[in-house]
Amino acid sequence: MADLSIQVADEALRSRLEAAVDPEGKIPRTLEVLGPVSGRRVVLIDSQTGLRARQLTALGARVTALPGTSTERLPGSLADVVVSLWGAFRGATRETDAQVREAERISRPGARLLVVHDYGRDDVSRLLDDLDREREQAAWSHRMGWFLMHGFKIRVLHCWWSFASLPEARELLGAVFGERGDAIAADLTRPRLSYKVAVYHRTLGLAAPADDTPDID
Repeated sequence: MADLSIQVADEALRSRLEAAVDPEGKIPRTLEVLGPVSGRRVVLIDSQTGLRARQLTALGARVTALPGTSTERLPGSLADVVVSLWGAFRGATRETDAQVREAERISRPGARLLVVHDYGRDDVSRLLDDLDREREQAAWSHRMGWFLMHGFKIRVLHCWWSFASLPEARELLGAVFGERGDAIAADLTRPRLSYKVAVYHRTLGLAAPADDTPDID
């Protein structure tokens, strides 16, 4: 699920939606700032070697893209940066604890762990209309949430889903999201949706103090 935070089964629709999500490239640029990734070995978790792998490669990263969330087959001390885009590191779970240990195992000393999740509180949240998902996102970014209590800092990005025109936005949102997409699209006055992304980041091997102040771009 590394290219989008939602699953879209139809390949043509997924490709069109990918092109609309963060066309300004804030997400990859922020990964470079927080990594950096340029010239470094980057392990990209839960990737299909698609859009995000291409973006990291374009930034100069040497990308090892994994099709799932497991890193058990990778050798130790491989990565300079571990990047997870939406699929793994989902807060206070056994899986997250194990994934952090694995990230440390496969990484070199001082490696960076960058975890991307939706932040919520935006137009896209209204589109998805998933209360459990919104509660989970709010818990992750809370000052007493799992990430900030485990040495991560947070950077919040103000991104967009941008479309070429209002008719295109209405057609695509309806095709992907059905009646909910039609309803949200009908209220649009400009061809874009606000979209906030949280990047939780820390240096592996260090227990940095929690930082509850979001860094917002």
